[in-house]
Amino acid sequence: MLYLRVTLWSSALLPADWTTGLLWPLLGAYLWASVVGYKPVIIVHGLFDSSGDFINLQRFINESHPGTNVTVIDLFDRGASLEPMWKQVEGFKAAIYPIMQNAADGVHFICYSQGGLVCRGILSTLSDHNVHSFISLSSPQAGQYGDTDYLKYLFPQFVKSNLYHLCYTALGQMISICNYWNDPHHRDLYVNSSDYLALLNSERSNPNSTEWKKNFLKIKKLVLIGGPDDGVITPWQSSQFGFYDDNETVVEMQHQDLYLRDVFGLKTLAARGDLILCSVPGVQHVWWHSNETVFHTCMEKWLV
Repeated sequence: MLYLRVTLWSSALLPADWTTGLLWPLLGAYLWASVVGYKPVIIVHGLFDSSGDFINLQRFINESHPGTNVTVIDLFDRGASLEPMWKQVEGFKAAIYPIMQNAADGVHFICYSQGGLVCRGILSTLSDHNVHSFISLSSPQAGQYGDTDYLKYLFPQFVKSNLYHLCYTALGQMISICNYWNDPHHRDLYVNSSDYLALLNSERSNPNSTEWKKNFLKIKKLVLIGGPDDGVITPWQSSQFGFYDDNETVVEMQHQDLYLRDVFGLKTLAARGDLILCSVPGVQHVWWHSNETVFHTCMEKWLV
């Protein structure tokens, strides 16, 4: 139940700016926030990021939705973001769950880059989550396969065509990026070796797939944000569940097997009208969370 408390003041007691009306819009915004009761927003960062990188996004949210409780989870920062994905899922889940429990009306997720895959792991394995909007912000949801600066920094002795020699080993699977490295020329190795993405996508036998799908479909909206000038997510369409075939031709989401078979709920979300794709050109990967146009175009309306 929402309560609205209004205190009336004599104009004689108010500063001059108030009586001239300059601050009334701020009061109106505050009262509107009190009535609407915006849901808490939880932000999960990506590879090599930390909570401090999301100051602009926090500001955008609080300017458009005053009073919103915004939490950027401060875990697995910088180099620790290379820890295995399932370890990160469990760590973030433990930090996020109390926020969910204190939010009777639910919460929203904004999950950036690698964090988008962390959030999918949380949503799939947490049976009593109360996430309304899951906003996946330039995240390699269908996997990653590209010679990017990140790859050169992490694995200087490898290029995309031979990284499978490392990633599809027990040692490689201890590194987060290898958990979602998806080499289209070595599908069998990927399916049999990937301890994370292949399980989430049920490309590998998963006895929990039915339960995970049920859990994931508890979200109210899935918003997939990406763009052709990203420069890191490769192919960029992976941010919207498109990916390469074995000729490195991009196959869009609606033609992917995981969509057609509704493996974990994409087709169901689309049929419900709850799958939103937002493509924005001209945005490089590191700027998605600091771009105000992206926020207003792709995120703002889903955070009420």
